[in-house]
Amino acid sequence: MKRSKLYLISALLIAGLAFFSCDSDTPDPNNGGNGDEVSESYVVAALDGTTTVANYLLTPDALDKGSISTKVGDPYETETGTYWVFSKDKYLFRLVYNQGNAGVSTSYVLNTQGNIEERNNTYEIKRFTSYGTYKDYVITSSTNDLGANLADANGYLPKGFQFSYLDVEKETYNSNQEVVLSENYLDNGEFVTLAGILEANNKIYSAPIPMGLSQYGVKAEGGKYVKYPELVKTEDGGQASSAYKKGELQWTQYPDEAWVAIYNDQNLKNPKLIKTDKISYATGRHRSQYYQMIWAADNGDVYVFSPSYAKTMDEDAQKTKLPAGVVRIKAGTEEFDSDYYYNLEEQTNGNPFLQSWHIGGDYFLLVMYDEPYDDDFDSTNTPASRLAVFKGETGKLTYVTGLPDPDKIQGFAGMPYVENGIAYIGVTTTDGNYPAVYSINPQTAKAVKGLELQVVQAVAVGKLNASKN
Repeated sequence: MKRSKLYLISALLIAGLAFFSCDSDTPDPNNGGNGDEVSESYVVAALDGTTTVANYLLTPDALDKGSISTKVGDPYETETGTYWVFSKDKYLFRLVYNQGNAGVSTSYVLNTQGNIEERNNTYEIKRFTSYGTYKDYVITSSTNDLGANLADANGYLPKGFQFSYLDVEKETYNSNQEVVLSENYLDNGEFVTLAGILEANNKIYSAPIPMGLSQYGVKAEGGKYVKYPELVKTEDGGQASSAYKKGELQWTQYPDEAWVAIYNDQNLKNPKLIKTDKISYATGRHRSQYYQMIWAADNGDVYVFSPSYAKTMDEDAQKTKLPAGVVRIKAGTEEFDSDYYYNLEEQTNGNPFLQSWHIGGDYFLLVMYDEPYDDDFDSTNTPASRLAVFKGETGKLTYVTGLPDPDKIQGFAGMPYVENGIAYIGVTTTDGNYPAVYSINPQTAKAVKGLELQVVQAVAVGKLNASKN
């Protein structure tokens, strides 16, 4: 029997913020501390509470030792959030998904007294399924129906991209005003959604994920793009992010290939599209969210990971035959490296992965599923309780040691914070112990328990430089 866990806490709706030390002899930072100016501080987002769970920002002095609590000081709470995004070492954004509708997002800075402050402006960003940062922007993206003025003769609406741009310096928000079609994006008739927004080599890299044929796509050019007529839906059905309409063909007909789009700027138009048949499409998925699987090493090489999520499809024609793997785009090129490919399932006894992050050099951290894909695999409930380090140049994947028992791990906080070659990530367990921040040495793949968080759940770890604004 599979056990259900919350295996990626960053995907929760995250609610409040506060900051202070658990040491009773430490001055309350909300009261100005000892008057000395602060230049920077670590920041840990966490959930805490018994009958009512609230969200807090904690500002510890170190991540590799000590403990911190929400029971000291005057907690500072905010509205709910979905993701915490650290930008330019100066700003912390609370992005709100809000169940598909516009949600109010806010941003924060650290002042020179060591206090977290909410900035003036709020942002009603649109529904999003992926996000990233580029220059002065936090960008979110999704794919939605376009306006009725673009409907076909049947009244079916084409799909298009919805981008939200949060200018981190100016505190402004905009969405794309021009129509950017996502229909037939890969010249196969299917619409796509984007997974990840990566700034590298003065470009933006993203993975266009083919989603199948919309009602509009099924009818386009007399139905020429329908490979499997038996897969066209004959009635409405499904629910939430897996809902479908009569007359559409849900999920891609091309599971054995992966695409990367390379854009010149934040407008995300007119990309160079490149394709490989060595891996399946490059995203991990949890409900409506499409996780980034494209990351740049420090030397500019771009690594493209595929967990082979298409193995979870119900229809054989939509299941990939390719194992979870990784390919590469060398810095200075815009083509896949023909000599580079690693089958990651060969190193994991067949287990795929849920998410990946760059953690310095050519090292990447992967959140590994506990079980291989099979007929009983459930991407929502199958636990992903292990971490592994992948080294790009050698292609070696090593499971991380020193973490709590995987059977007791409830989840990992979001993107790791990297400092001096060490990655820091929050870990929450079900064994009655407090969550903690663990440091991971990528070269040895060894984890060491550090800061104890006297809270219910660890959500995100990062650092902010103090701002006088």
